[in-house]
Amino acid sequence: MSHYVSLGTRSMSALSRFASEVVLADHVSRSLVRTPYPSAAESVLSAEHIKDAHEEITLWPGYEISPLRQLEQLSSELGCGEIYYKDESARFGLGSFKALGGAYAVLWLVAREYAAQFSTPVTLEAIRRGDHRDFARTLTITTATDGNHGRSVAWGARNAGCACRIYIHREVSEGRKEAMQALGAEVVRIDGDYDESVRLCARESAQNGWFVVSDTSYEGYSDVPQMVMAGYTVMASEVLSQLRQPLTHVFIQAGVGGLAAALCARLWMHYGESRPRITVVESEHAACWLDSIKAGEPTAVAIEAETVMAGLSCGEVSELAWQIMSDCIDDVVTLSDDKVAGAMKLFASGQMCHEKIEAGECAVPGVLALMAVCRKKDLKQTFGLDENSRILVIGCEGATDIEVYQSLLESV
Repeated sequence: MSHYVSLGTRSMSALSRFASEVVLADHVSRSLVRTPYPSAAESVLSAEHIKDAHEEITLWPGYEISPLRQLEQLSSELGCGEIYYKDESARFGLGSFKALGGAYAVLWLVAREYAAQFSTPVTLEAIRRGDHRDFARTLTITTATDGNHGRSVAWGARNAGCACRIYIHREVSEGRKEAMQALGAEVVRIDGDYDESVRLCARESAQNGWFVVSDTSYEGYSDVPQMVMAGYTVMASEVLSQLRQPLTHVFIQAGVGGLAAALCARLWMHYGESRPRITVVESEHAACWLDSIKAGEPTAVAIEAETVMAGLSCGEVSELAWQIMSDCIDDVVTLSDDKVAGAMKLFASGQMCHEKIEAGECAVPGVLALMAVCRKKDLKQTFGLDENSRILVIGCEGATDIEVYQSLLESV
């Protein structure tokens, strides 16, 4: 369901003025040699992982290919050939791409544990169908989240028949907490940031024999996040089926990097040495990818202020995501929060294209970064952006908390 605020009529000059004001907080660019999809990345996300996830998820009740919208008005304003916006606002009724990953990983984990206990392989379809619900009831699924991932995990746990316990940090909105509780999850709020909630979730789960379904990997924990990312690749496969010509550029937002790594792995596997230029977009308050690329190794940053782009408020990169992204990130850019609400409002008013789009706060970083790059002639040339470019940005969420969404629209 879409939630729009009446915004009145605006001329195209509103988009022009807005785009001219967007700036980058920081950026770094690299000159990488284009290679085929490497074996190191294949060990993280393989063609088999992608095939298995696609075959399962596309059978789920309510599955539909999400729209790939063309932002014609923005393309005209920026002098770029085509800008495509993958709109995840209605995915499985959960409002974000996260529905693809967490829920898939829950099914996979329950099937794995059943096979281990009874020495009998079981399909994900059988778990989803409820054939082994008595066994599933013995499992408790946990995760730490900014909101959307937890909602997917709670949905997956409910579908499989498991108990679910979710850890959230102090800045997660009440609306997102209530959405997870409505799916049957027990929600525990901590007085700390996202990375602290991840550590507490891991510690208490180990103590109690619970099963963590996280979208970030860490030492000794990688198989489940691998399945989360495999789920996300369904979105990238959809994009490839929806395009008429190859992409030249991708602007992808990143928190821990699960979405970015999944998207880039799928595109890299498909395009090989002709893969598009990959630009990662972060909040200046949580620039772990910027610092990691500068350092040449995963580098944690302290979260001293929370960004309004809640899903990007992560201080540490996922180890699995790093194994893929470290060799294919061409640019990392960071943004302040000051233009996020304005971009959401332009989407909601139909200023980006010829239809209104419900874009949440984490859905707009790619478009903001593209605006900032294009407004500076030297940067635009460095990034190779021109009238022949075909650019993908990811509208990763809609109004996942309607009160937060409306208050941001009303703030500008």
